[in-house]
Amino acid sequence: MLKKTLLIAGIFTMTGCNEQDNNTTPLSETIIIAHRGASALRPEHTLAAYQKAIDDGADFIEPDLVSTKDGVLIARHENEISTTTNIATLPQFAQRKTNKVIDNENMTGWFTEDFSFAEINQLKARERIPDIRPENVKYNDQEDIPSLEQIIELAEKHYKKTGRIIGLYIETKHPSYFQNINLNLEDPLLKTLAKYQYTREIAPIYLQSFEVNNLKYMKDQLKLHKSLKNAYIIQLYAEKQSQPMDYILSGDKTTYADMATKVGLKNVARYADGVGPSKDYIVEYKPNATITRFVYNAHIAGLKVHPYTFRPENNFLAKQFQCRGDLKQRCKTGLKQELELFFKAGVDGVFIDDPFIGREALNEYDPAKTKLK
Repeated sequence: MLKKTLLIAGIFTMTGCNEQDNNTTPLSETIIIAHRGASALRPEHTLAAYQKAIDDGADFIEPDLVSTKDGVLIARHENEISTTTNIATLPQFAQRKTNKVIDNENMTGWFTEDFSFAEINQLKARERIPDIRPENVKYNDQEDIPSLEQIIELAEKHYKKTGRIIGLYIETKHPSYFQNINLNLEDPLLKTLAKYQYTREIAPIYLQSFEVNNLKYMKDQLKLHKSLKNAYIIQLYAEKQSQPMDYILSGDKTTYADMATKVGLKNVARYADGVGPSKDYIVEYKPNATITRFVYNAHIAGLKVHPYTFRPENNFLAKQFQCRGDLKQRCKTGLKQELELFFKAGVDGVFIDDPFIGREALNEYDPAKTKLK
């Protein structure tokens, strides 16, 4: 068990590289990250989705965290929860519907920061994209909205039962927004992780954000307290011409594209251990799928690369990887072809909605037989 812990924690240990070998990652170290759990098969960010991901071979489960009004961290992709819960059907909360501006976007709905955790416990999860994933609808209204503590306890229970270590790959959502309403995410996150031996000493923990300053803050806190022995920082990258929200708020003009240059990646490496770019940083899909130099440049800077998001439905696949059928048609063969391309590019892990396919594709991948178009 200790050996596996050290293997996963050692993913960030860099070795020498050169132009010729492209510094690709040994496949034994490539990680499968269950994006919001096995979200292609269960409503996202539920204990059922995380458990399914664990059962299907994921190395990490990925909770996105937002806050309740009493400071409890819960797993939702957004703090607006009208499409991922049954809250719109509950008369006791009808008057809580409101309008807000979240990261410069006008939104109408119900927001986690307006509810206590006890009230959140009255809700049930629902499938976020039922038109694309109609099979998941049958699981609607069955699962609670989990807290970070409940997610840790799920992974810890599996470890105690099987000896298998499941890492936590945690995203702080809208950190500047929550900071501005006096519900900062970072301190309760680190405090909660430090509470459990599993997250202090056993499991690898990756802390990710699309913003920058909260990552720097957490990096400093990790250095200061040293209680989390296997915690790493991941800088996420959104659309190339967009900017981190904290940069927008401060007037910094730096874009994600700037952060993706050789110099930009070296700057990111001053506070982060890895990067989580959208797939188009690594592969240009038109006219043909072509690998860029992003992974190589990131590795030279000492950063690991975990692109997002790999999904099995035609709706999310580039045209050259799609199967016959409509947008909700699952295309396992196409997803495997896309994954092979990214494995060839040398990525160190993938965010995927169906970790079973990811694990299968990784097990089947043979670099000697993979040819790029």
